[in-house]
Amino acid sequence: MPTSIITTDDLREFKIELLEEIQKLLEKESGNISKKWLKSTEVMEMLKISSGTLNGFRTKGILPYSKIGGLIYYDSAIIQKILTDNLIQNE
Repeated sequence: MPTSIITTDDLREFKIELLEEIQKLLEKESGNISKKWLKSTEVMEMLKISSGTLNGFRTKGILPYSKIGGLIYYDSAIIQKILTDNLIQNE
């Protein structure tokens, strides 16, 4: 079995590559919900729903929102709580 010698430069390079990969993963995960307030388009994309469905959630009181001028905002923590509260587990 051949022996490999690992140098400090090899370890430094490995550390840099590992940190870059971890940063990419964190950016990907935090990209889903990293903001406190989301616009309608962000919520539709996140939940994979249409504007009509989102409007229905608002009018039925399923999804609370804030309206400033003509813009509607949704609290990302509330969306996560609603999803968690409505989690269905197969028995």
